[in-house]
Amino acid sequence: MQDQDNEAFVREVHDKGLTYDLPVMSRRRMLGVVGGTGALAVVGAGLLTGADADPATAACAAEVDSETAGPYPADGSNGPDVRVLSGIVRSDIRSSFGTSTTTAGGVPLQFSLTALNLACTPVAGLAIYAWHCDREGRYSLYSSGVTNQNYLRGIQVTNSSGTVTFTSIFPGCYSGRWPHIHFEVYSSLAQATSGSGPIRKTSQIALPEAVSRTVYTSATGYSASVTNLGRITLASDMVFGDDLAATQMATVTGSVSAGYVANLTITVPV
Repeated sequence: MQDQDNEAFVREVHDKGLTYDLPVMSRRRMLGVVGGTGALAVVGAGLLTGADADPATAACAAEVDSETAGPYPADGSNGPDVRVLSGIVRSDIRSSFGTSTTTAGGVPLQFSLTALNLACTPVAGLAIYAWHCDREGRYSLYSSGVTNQNYLRGIQVTNSSGTVTFTSIFPGCYSGRWPHIHFEVYSSLAQATSGSGPIRKTSQIALPEAVSRTVYTSATGYSASVTNLGRITLASDMVFGDDLAATQMATVTGSVSAGYVANLTITVPV
């Protein structure tokens, strides 16, 4: 699965983490809301207040923030491109595919994204590429020990309700970052898997502190995450800190024993 060129690339960058991420970060696209047009919101989060606030409008008041893809996207922009491989279109992303079938261990997590357009209408047929670290805080294809794995990465197409759902594991918290999941939005599956895009939106899902802390203190394999989460706050996170993940915080329900379900509704310009 991994060629020599990528092995050399991994040796160069795999442990740079936050230090490497900072210079490659793109500034958020800060969009003004004109005439109520615009954006993504967390399920159930109202952005308008008062008697005249309409729930449908409140849930669509601001486009989801654009974020850095980070140093480990595997989208061809920084090393390997997993999007073009046979097997990447899947809902269960826990195991590697191709020459490896290693499964990432961890507390079960099912996460869903529901995409709305700027008219607040669900959009079918979009392709969403999602990826995140494992419970040890490692990214497949990049981090030491998992360069020959491609688990915790996958592409799904939004259904008639504008929703994609991935079966995964709860990601760990690594040094310098709040617990999160990365995603890219494409106008079609062909654009997502062609390797040429274009990418319509790059952003991240934030996971709630209380749930994250429960997972990290209760489940096997997350011991480093306890320390790392204790050293960061949502306000000090380099991605979510400016607005406390106002458009990116998922709603999460469940338990360590039964697993968790996370949901986020996003508005994207497509």
